Amino acid sequence: MTIKAIALDDEPPALAILENFCRKVEYLDLQKTFTKADEALKYLKKYPVDLLFLDINMPSISGIDFHKKIPHKTMVIFTTAYSEFAVEGFNLSAMDYLLKPISQPRFLQSMERVKAQIELENQNQKIEEQFLFVRADYSLMKIPLKDILFIEGLDDYLKIHIENQKTVVARMTMKAITEKLPASEFARVHRSFIVPMSKIEKIRNKMIFIREEEIPISASYEKDFLNKIQKEE
Repeated sequence: MTIKAIALDDEPPALAILENFCRKVEYLDLQKTFTKADEALKYLKKYPVDLLFLDINMPSISGIDFHKKIPHKTMVIFTTAYSEFAVEGFNLSAMDYLLKPISQPRFLQSMERVKAQIELENQNQKIEEQFLFVRADYSLMKIPLKDILFIEGLDDYLKIHIENQKTVVARMTMKAITEKLPASEFARVHRSFIVPMSKIEKIRNKMIFIREEEIPISASYEKDFLNKIQKEE
């Protein structure tokens, strides 16, 4: 993973300190630094980055106002010598707030926070993009994994219950569909039921509740399912 960043601060010495810190973080690529807000904004419009180090107290424009002009979704770390700006910075959903003079340990802590957030977003996006192809109604149907509520097995047929859509009936075995699903995100809880971990609302008396449905947990699958639940916690 490489985090692309730029920095905007009207004081060159502050930018030099940031550049020095950034060089010591292998996954961070500080592409450019700016002392003028209009030049930084022009660059951002042309070259979107993951992260912006942004000074709050600048003569031409405050970092708070500059933040509102950013054209793309960009994580922001505010930097300033004035602690009273911190609350307003966090109100703007800043990733972090670094008080000058910035220490290297505090800078590294901030970078780990950014890295963790990007990894989480990438993981969520990966799940969002996953899908399943099944043959049903004489067609090959594409079903996003994130929309599956649960899968019900009926002999050689499956009923795939999908959020806000008609149930898909496919000629397929439970074994075959289990092999197509990511094991970390789906669990077989009964010879006739597979559930997505993310859709489980509660578990009570060996029953799983998903929306209005109650899905039984059978004894033969209970141990593996509970182990999976504990790993999720």
